[in-house]
Amino acid sequence: METVEQMNQALAEADCLATQAEVDACLDRMAANITKSLGDKLPLILCVMRGGIVTCGSLLPKLTFPLQVDYVHASRYRDETRGGELEWSVRPQFDLKDRVILLVDDILDEGHTLAAIREHCQAEGAAEVLTAVLVDKIHDRRSQRLTKADFTGLYTPDRFLFGAGMDFKGFWRNAPGIYAVAED
Repeated sequence: METVEQMNQALAEADCLATQAEVDACLDRMAANITKSLGDKLPLILCVMRGGIVTCGSLLPKLTFPLQVDYVHASRYRDETRGGELEWSVRPQFDLKDRVILLVDDILDEGHTLAAIREHCQAEGAAEVLTAVLVDKIHDRRSQRLTKADFTGLYTPDRFLFGAGMDFKGFWRNAPGIYAVAED
């Protein structure tokens, strides 16, 4: 188990890639684009737990149109720093048939988790499935099943990130801004 001192040191040594003000500006821009695209569609917003909780919670009050909210919990990381097999904890509770769905998550890294959730929604009969991520990490390891999100807040270098919903060893999802773990 990590100690408070280790976690505080990780934050102190990390590089801040986006301040909370910059994150908020990205969320404002995302909300405007989502409203323009979905404002007349009565969409179902699916928060991808756990990482998407901060992005979704910050984004929802900025979406000024009628919508429904549910969540899914599927992960490849389970507090680790490397992804493994997709593990479902909770599938959507709403009927997805003929619905416009917006999946909201914290980050698009390789894309396997979001792609699998999107494919599940499509298999359940969703009319349209869109994706929104706060962060898109720039690299060439992207799954061909999902190469980009429909709505993106910001792009970052290919580093291990935390804050704004993303965690470091299960901690610091609540960090104010987006940080990259210090490089050795």
